Amino acid sequence: MSEAKKSSDKCDLPAIVERLCTGEQTITRRAGTTCCEPLPSRADVIRMAERLRAALFPGFFGISEVRAETLAFHVGHVLDEVQRTMELQIRRCLAFSEDDASEGTRFDQAARRLTAAFFQRLPEVQHLLAGDVRAAYEGDPAARTPDEAVFCYPGVLTITNHRLAHELYRLEVPLLPRIISEHAHSITGIDIHPGAQVGQHFFIDHGTGVVIGETCIIGDRVRIYQGVTLGAKSFPLDEEGKPIKGIPRHPIIEDDVIVYSGATILGRVTIGAGSMIGGNVWLTRDVPPGSRVTVQPAREERFQLGGGI
Repeated sequence: MSEAKKSSDKCDLPAIVERLCTGEQTITRRAGTTCCEPLPSRADVIRMAERLRAALFPGFFGISEVRAETLAFHVGHVLDEVQRTMELQIRRCLAFSEDDASEGTRFDQAARRLTAAFFQRLPEVQHLLAGDVRAAYEGDPAARTPDEAVFCYPGVLTITNHRLAHELYRLEVPLLPRIISEHAHSITGIDIHPGAQVGQHFFIDHGTGVVIGETCIIGDRVRIYQGVTLGAKSFPLDEEGKPIKGIPRHPIIEDDVIVYSGATILGRVTIGAGSMIGGNVWLTRDVPPGSRVTVQPAREERFQLGGGI
């Protein structure tokens, strides 16, 4: 083998490492930050979300041998673990989002305050989820029991993660809500931004391919089927050509609306209470209450052998 061939077979690992660590494309830290804190742990955040599910639905997830006399101990043990994890991960998220993370004590205090505020909301979250489970059971004739919806339905899993992520979003915790919501998205194919406001008794049937944008507002007793998009029609740009963040740009879905599979509703439009949006509808305008919006029905044609109609 020639010397040139031997040289080409060698891997110059130190040079590659240097290029990966010093190049402009390095993404291990947000550009410009001086933060030396460890990054948030995606694995720990996901485990935390799963443990919260075990506290909200005792016996369904995590330890299954939960009896009435051990319920309080079980839930307390889970929440004690979650509290420590959440404080640490919120602290890391706060430090990572700051340009100067030198004031560690300030982040410690903020993490404790935000975690306490989140925990205060857990009973209300559980109440909302109980309504979501009832909506799944009552809205699907294939469901034999509400327990089946808790164990098996991707829509219930996703709305559980969403309601947890939404509370963190309301508290303006950076990054953490997106990790929780995107974990559910990766499992179920249902993409709900943590900022979306979702009312009571919400049910996503089947679920795969559903997209609900950040500024979407959904009322009570709304039912959505697979492949539905509640998205933005356009993205206003600033003077530098970058999307303007935080402006209302997604639909408002009022109470008692049903949106069937494949429907796409775009922009800051309002779908009036009690309306039904049919499958595969493309909608970019307001709809008054009680409306029924469908695509043109398919035409039935009879064909004979030989190609005639």
